[in-house]
Amino acid sequence: MQSITTLSEFFHRTGADVRLFDMGRRVAPFEFSRLTEFEAGDAPWPLPWNGQARLACAFRLGSDIASEPLIWFLALPLDEQGMLVPGPRDAFLERLIETLGRTVESVGRDDAPHIDNLMRDNPLAFTPELTQQAMLHAQAARDFAQPTSKHHALAHAYLLDADASVNWQMLGLQGIADLIARLESAQEAQLAERIPALPIEVLRPLCYCMEHRDVASACVAPLCERAEQAARSGDLETLCAVIRALGGSCDSRIGAWYDTLLDDPAACGPDVLAAMAARGWTHLEDEQRLPRFLTRLAENPKANFTALVRDLALVPRLRLPVLMTLRQASADSSIGQRLAELDR
Repeated sequence: MQSITTLSEFFHRTGADVRLFDMGRRVAPFEFSRLTEFEAGDAPWPLPWNGQARLACAFRLGSDIASEPLIWFLALPLDEQGMLVPGPRDAFLERLIETLGRTVESVGRDDAPHIDNLMRDNPLAFTPELTQQAMLHAQAARDFAQPTSKHHALAHAYLLDADASVNWQMLGLQGIADLIARLESAQEAQLAERIPALPIEVLRPLCYCMEHRDVASACVAPLCERAEQAARSGDLETLCAVIRALGGSCDSRIGAWYDTLLDDPAACGPDVLAAMAARGWTHLEDEQRLPRFLTRLAENPKANFTALVRDLALVPRLRLPVLMTLRQASADSSIGQRLAELDR
């Protein structure tokens, strides 16, 4: 029996019904073919996070389509080019085969060994933060055609129907995540109308869920207005929450709004810059905006310049622009002075 050498091969040979999700910068579906290319060393991980490929594998084995899928959260280490460091993955696969105790073809049969506990004490396992967990479960349930959580109805009634009988304190994070994961285009205008009046306690978790999908254009203007209100009142947490939520939007107004923030040194604290880098990296792929962002980052002594630059440089589409901006910086510029400090 030929041994299993990749995760892709394991899922293929077991006939698992599997859905993959990138769990790094956003909780987003990840195509199986891209995992195959990544494990073969043919492509880097597209959106690394802290030097890792963070992957959720939701899958079902066997013929019980009503069963809840198993979920593995794996943080695969990457090299400086964003390519897989295979050793830890190989060790995980060895442990997987040992746990099965039989040939891989036995998986899925009624008498097959159980692999539910495989992630215990696993060095590759990680626990996503709560919003990521909620969005992962919401997306997986949607993709496996399973029902939403019991919290979804209340979130729908409050956020879309403006039901006055529902108090915001009755809402649950999972319900908001279910709503965002299944939000239809016809409902986006309803949500946009609700945003101006939402209490902060609802707006923030809503934004934390919205950052994991493309924000509807209808929601851009009301969210920007809430961000401006937060900035005027000194509510940094809400400002950053909206920056993160809008970072996933393809709307051209987001780039222009980022420019406005970057033009104001007082507005570009370390938290704001980190929020832009974490969720709005697509809007930094601009020949003028990226140097401005890196300049503001270098000017702020409290910002973690090295960590954020390294993290952005791991994004394949940003790697060359980031490196070129650093190389072209003059010695007396804020970027040049930061680089000189690193050399010392």
